[in-house]
Amino acid sequence: MKRLLVTLFAALAMLAGCATLDEKQRAWIFQPSDRSWAGGLSAAQGMEDIWIEFPSQVTGQPVKLHGLWAQNENFTQRKDAPILLYLHGARFNVTGSAFRARRMEELGFSVLAIDYRGFGKSTNDLPSENMAYEDARAAWDWLGQKYPGRPRYIFGHSLGGAIAIELAAQVNDEAGTVVEGTFTSIPDVVSTFKWGWLPVSLLITQRFEAVKRVSAIGSPLLVVHGGEDRLIQPELGRRLYAAATGRKSFVLVEGGSHHNTNSVGQAQYRAALSDLFGLAPSVPGGVDVVRN
Repeated sequence: MKRLLVTLFAALAMLAGCATLDEKQRAWIFQPSDRSWAGGLSAAQGMEDIWIEFPSQVTGQPVKLHGLWAQNENFTQRKDAPILLYLHGARFNVTGSAFRARRMEELGFSVLAIDYRGFGKSTNDLPSENMAYEDARAAWDWLGQKYPGRPRYIFGHSLGGAIAIELAAQVNDEAGTVVEGTFTSIPDVVSTFKWGWLPVSLLITQRFEAVKRVSAIGSPLLVVHGGEDRLIQPELGRRLYAAATGRKSFVLVEGGSHHNTNSVGQAQYRAALSDLFGLAPSVPGGVDVVRN
């Protein structure tokens, strides 16, 4: 992903007068595909296929989203068992993210993970920032209608974290929001790359300015970042956390990369979920948690 983003923004100056500038950015930022791997396919086994249909206000066309549902063992036993909407990042589809969704299931959630348009089995459109926001909102509303009265949480990884923050800023019925390996904005991410000094910020159309929306979240916010994340630097996660104004926690997972923080930091996740949301018992261990 990093190599493609660098290529994108190094080329933006040359594409400034091109009508396809916006489409190029959408393709390079989302990298939509049905890409997965053996680990994702294995984790997805036993998950239920979900289909969500709605008319798009962005494109004016009907949309069909594909998702995977993982039901926690406590779901039928407890009416207050939490539900989580999982929003994945760029490049890999929902099946490729199933292993991460399963880890959230292990932490007590029943999880709905969805593919945006352009990914996997969802409607084959080139995704955009606004389309992804719309897809996330449609999935959120579907969950509320399907399971009324259940506490619902929002989770986003990487690019999905910016989408999660936008969704949380739009709605007022979320119990909490969790983002992992997420950034302040696409221009800020670009500025951390080798060619980040290039003056391309004004040419970026897909900006995902989560830092401007995070203060509008009305629920507790958990920001998790891997200490060894080389794609999205931990400093961007800290700056995103600093911009939030409500109840919040920041968890730094030492040794966590952009891809394995959810696994390496499982004990820290559990403790932070207990501390901020009251969802699970704390466990002993080195937890770097900052609270407001």
